[in-house]
Amino acid sequence: MGDLIYPQNTIAVLQKYQFNFQKKFGQNFLIDAHVMDKIIASAGVTKDSFVLEIGPGIGTMTQFLCESAKAVAAVEIDKNLIPILQDTLSSYHNVDIIHEDILKMDIGQLVLEKNGGKPIRVVANLPYYITTPIIMELFESRIPLESITVMVQKEVAERMKADAGTKEYGALSLAVQYYANPEIAANVPPNCFIPRPKVGSAVICLNCHKNPPVRVKDENLMFDIIRASFNQRRKTLVNGLNNFSKIPLTKEQIIQSIKMAGMPANVRGETLTLSQFAELSDCVYDMIKKP
Repeated sequence: MGDLIYPQNTIAVLQKYQFNFQKKFGQNFLIDAHVMDKIIASAGVTKDSFVLEIGPGIGTMTQFLCESAKAVAAVEIDKNLIPILQDTLSSYHNVDIIHEDILKMDIGQLVLEKNGGKPIRVVANLPYYITTPIIMELFESRIPLESITVMVQKEVAERMKADAGTKEYGALSLAVQYYANPEIAANVPPNCFIPRPKVGSAVICLNCHKNPPVRVKDENLMFDIIRASFNQRRKTLVNGLNNFSKIPLTKEQIIQSIKMAGMPANVRGETLTLSQFAELSDCVYDMIKKP
């Protein structure tokens, strides 16, 4: 099992297929068994799990997942990797190799067909430039999810987990924490990959909430307010919201909404917790709906 985790075997497969790394796909293949074990353990994969793997590469982690899970769907965008995956995964009968762009796929349909609509676990080693869009697409598409365990740039993992008032805290922290509880499972140095990336990485597990930790009258409005608060993070919340075209209130009405939420008029968005943003969002909603 998992013979691709050894660097010499990965290199042999790449040479056999004369595979060239595609910069546009941000490909870095993991070659560290200890990290691989950490990913599988933190993902909580069991013999009852259906796993969606995004970006299987040459199948290194897929082999481990096939050993641990009931079934795996491995979605790979690079057509040059499909014959390699068909080779390296040929001895496993619980995997589907899908050549597709995950952002254009109907994941809900896949979950329905392959797992009867029951919650799935997502495991991914994503290109860092597209990490956030993929994670947010998974959350916002409302597919049934148990967890997302993903290898990301270390600073992105820290931003996902950040608390209010810290320099890492931002719109991404709030969005992720609205949908899930983030836990950093491992820090991963560049020498654990072929080729070596220029930055440190981290494995982060996002354990999805059954219900969001806050309730709001208008979820989209809350995220508009959050985005506006961090668009110009050095400005006060009043100015951030006043400069944002999607908030149809005067400056005076914004100040009134902030005070109704129990905050001082000069508060900065970066100091607000998720529950405070929810409270403010409902006050802004009521102000907008006021006759």
